[in-house]
Amino acid sequence: MSKHGYEAGRLNLPFVGLCSFGKFPYQPDWDSIDADFAILGAPFDFGTQFRAGARFGPRGIREASTLFSFGHAGAYDHEDDVTYLEAHKIRIVDIGDADIVHTDTVQSHANIEAGVRAILAAGAIPIVLGGDHSVNIPCINAFSDQAPVHLVQIDAHLDFVDERHGVKYGHGNPMRRAAEKPYVTGLSQIGIRNVSSTARDGYEDARKMGSDIQSVRQFRKLGVDGMLARIPKGERYYLTIDIDGFDPSIAAGTGTPSHGGFLYYEILEFLDGLSKHGDIVGVDLVEVAPDYDLSGSTTTLAAQILLNLIGRIHHHR
Repeated sequence: MSKHGYEAGRLNLPFVGLCSFGKFPYQPDWDSIDADFAILGAPFDFGTQFRAGARFGPRGIREASTLFSFGHAGAYDHEDDVTYLEAHKIRIVDIGDADIVHTDTVQSHANIEAGVRAILAAGAIPIVLGGDHSVNIPCINAFSDQAPVHLVQIDAHLDFVDERHGVKYGHGNPMRRAAEKPYVTGLSQIGIRNVSSTARDGYEDARKMGSDIQSVRQFRKLGVDGMLARIPKGERYYLTIDIDGFDPSIAAGTGTPSHGGFLYYEILEFLDGLSKHGDIVGVDLVEVAPDYDLSGSTTTLAAQILLNLIGRIHHHR
């Protein structure tokens, strides 16, 4: 290779090479994870009640993330005066996708849970790319032998349905299933608005089971600091982000868009604050369905939020 190749270090532009998340190393051996953060794809969308397509979310987010593949130099944020994601300071691997068995929710969820458990066993923080929001159920299941967590949800919908037509493990059920866990100490459900997935009795049950529910408008009245003040300080947080928590003007690529959602900086500032407020120990980002957004804005938003979040979790630790 000439001096323009390996000798000088490869340029490795975003459109070159394979699409691991952020172009971080791919580790297919789940018994050999050695990282601070491990990315797991959960391309499962059998839990949807309307528009499917989130099975392509992990692939879309990975491709979009190559735009932010910073290489060894990391990403300098002049507002924070911090360089995040420097290769010599942070270890990130992509372990690929959990195996999904078509039409088999139980086995597919079990395979997702196995992936999250492998990441936790390695001492890394799981970052799970959905998939519909039902993938949160196996993610939370995987924390059964961990210290307790407080669940923080960014979403348009409450997702607190107990059972509907016999279905208990669809994308309208995950927060109810989480609240039932003895190791989930409470829920902060943020962004919930207008036509929701849960009837009034579900809201009443959620509050009885330890939920604090705030809409986008209520969040904006509180401000970031006011919202953080409602979340128990110094706890271990599991963070679940439904992309439809954002406004469809910037996140059209989702199965159940709901107008009146968050904008990018609102959530970035909140997540930065949350990463200083306590310890974020697990993350999933769900409901990205790329085919509904030909502009690619939704997958770019998902990748950008996750990379900024990972950088801030690591920096504040």
